[in-house]
Order: sequence, then structure tokens, then C-alpha cells
Amino acid sequence: MFEATTPLELDLHSPESGAKPTTSLHRRRVPLASPHYQRETLAALDLSHTPHQGNFAAQLAQQGWQPLKPAELEIFQINIGKLCNMTCRHCHVDAGPDRRENMDLETVNACLRAIDQTTAHTVDITGGAPELNPHFRYLVDQCVARGKHVIDRCNLTVLLLPPLQDLPQWLADRNVEVVCSLPHYRKLNTDTQRGDGTFEKSIEALRRLNAVGYGQGNPNRKLTLMSNPVGAFLASGQTKMEQEWKTGLMKNYGIRFDRLITLNNMPISRYLEWLEQSENLQRYMEVLVNAFNPATIAGLMCRNTLSVSWDGRLFDCDFNQMLDLEVQQPANETVSIQQFNLDWLQQRHIKVDRHCFGCTAGAGSSCGGAIEK
Repeated sequence: MFEATTPLELDLHSPESGAKPTTSLHRRRVPLASPHYQRETLAALDLSHTPHQGNFAAQLAQQGWQPLKPAELEIFQINIGKLCNMTCRHCHVDAGPDRRENMDLETVNACLRAIDQTTAHTVDITGGAPELNPHFRYLVDQCVARGKHVIDRCNLTVLLLPPLQDLPQWLADRNVEVVCSLPHYRKLNTDTQRGDGTFEKSIEALRRLNAVGYGQGNPNRKLTLMSNPVGAFLASGQTKMEQEWKTGLMKNYGIRFDRLITLNNMPISRYLEWLEQSENLQRYMEVLVNAFNPATIAGLMCRNTLSVSWDGRLFDCDFNQMLDLEVQQPANETVSIQQFNLDWLQQRHIKVDRHCFGCTAGAGSSCGGAIEK
């Protein structure tokens, strides 16, 4: 069961709490709210004229990677809820104020017990807006106490909410890396994707992070910006973009950050809806398939990362989680965070489907940015 409320005294539905250019698929009860329907939508596309007819497993097999198997587990990624103060058009989680799914304390503790059984060096905490989970600070403190590198995937605007305004200093005191979503360093592009007023709030949040030592070159207070394209095309070159962004944000706003990571938009959830409505879905999938880069396979995040959902189910990656593609299960057994079995997980075959072309297109895409540098 999910927790129905957050202890923060907030009206997350108000415009002041964060921009909401759309509403969640879940709230609208449209067919695309179903992960199964999303997978069927992608499967129904005619890609017979593309390499291997758009069959991702066949592409892997040609490169000698079928079945795809995990490498050593390095990153333990935990999605602690779909609750968010924003409702962005591109969101692959379909997060929003109406999504009250939040990881409970029992499941948080099960995650900690599982982490103790691994040699993973990083705990990557995501959402929704993970900071809105009532157990967020407890989870961070427990991971820091275990000597783990902790990442907070932050939408920036959440740091301006009254009960959370102490978070920049709180995170800095614990050496948490903050990975912030910012589609572009220009106002128009960011607000187009995330809603009017988002850019100005994001700049203010970045100033607050800078003020407590983030983005100044201190490896213990690393500030990472994450960009994804505003449109139906692949992410641009990460290295070139980073320099452009550093120059633009410093010149215009006095903002510093440490690194930029770029992600291709995945054709799932609300971005899939946008692709359909803008009549870009067929063309975008053709772009992804035709841009398949075999050099990205070894570095796919599903190989060194395990993804845990708010209810404790296990997935090969965050995108499989949103499409409800759970990890391969052993015969007559269940693998979840409550029945964590690292030996089996290391032997499993990673599940793949057409959406995986998003991670292998061009320079590749992962939660850590471009795969081929």
C-alpha cells in the first residue's frame, strides 16, 4: 500500500508550488496510463524498413550481446515515489501532485538491508520529487553512514518549497551529489517543456546551491545539471554542450555547476503522448533505431544498476520500471527488495524491448549521461 499523504504542509496542486503545464496520464485515465498499452503502442509501429525491423534483441545478437547480462552491481537506484510538485510534459514517470505513491519506511529499510549485501558504491535516489517522501532524509542519512556516494535527483523547484528550504545546506553537510533537471540554459526552452516560471525558479534554486558550496569544484559538493532535448531529436554532444552551458549560465546569471549530462528522451509515458499528439512518434522511433550505436552496449545502465520501485519491486533500469517490466524471476520464486537475492540477480538476463533504442542511439543515454564520451 502507498502512503496517502506527505507530512509536508503543502498544497502541491497550487501553481505556486511548481509549474503544471499538463496533468498526469493517471489522473486523466487515458489508455497510455497503462504501461502495457505503452509497450503495445511501440510494438505496433511499422519499423520493417529499419535495421532488424526495429528488433532490439536482434541488434544485440548481431553484436554478440544476446542475452544481455549484468556486470558488477555499482549503482543502487531507488525510486521512492511518484509524488511531485510539478507535472512536466516530458516526464517518463508520469509524476505529479496526484501521484501519492510513496515508499514506506518498511520498504526503505528493506532497501538498506539489500544495499548491505552488495558492493554498490552509489545510491541514486529519484522520484517524482524524492525530497517529498517523508523518509527521504532518513534514507540519505543511512546511506551516508554506510559510506555510500548518494545522489539526489532534484527538479530544483522543490527546493523553494517552505518546508524544504533548508535542504541545500542539509545536502551539502552530507556530501550528497545533486543532479538537477534543467532542459536548457535559456528560459524559453526550459519553460516550454516544464511550464511557465520554471526557469526563474530553477535559477533561484541553483543560486542557493551555489551559496552553500555546490558547483565550485569541490568533489564533495558536486552539482550536476541534466539536460534532455526539447523536441523529437537526439541529445547533442555532451562535452560541447557543457562548455556552452557553463559560459551561458555564468555570464547571464552568475551560476556555476560542475558537469552536464545529456539524456535522450525515452518514448514512454507523457513523452510518448507528446510524440503521438505531435505526429512525431514514427519518425522519432526511426531516428532511434537508425542511430543504434554498438559502442554503447557495454556501458548501458541496466548492466551496472539495479532499479527499485516505490513498492519494492525490482527492475533492470528506471525505464523498464516505468513500463512495468520487472527483472527476470527464477523458477517458482519471487525476487523483490523484501526477498533480495544478489546471486540470482547477477545471473539473470536483462529484459529489453523497443524503448531500449533510446539508450543506444547516438552517443547513448543513461542516468549518468552520454555513454560514449
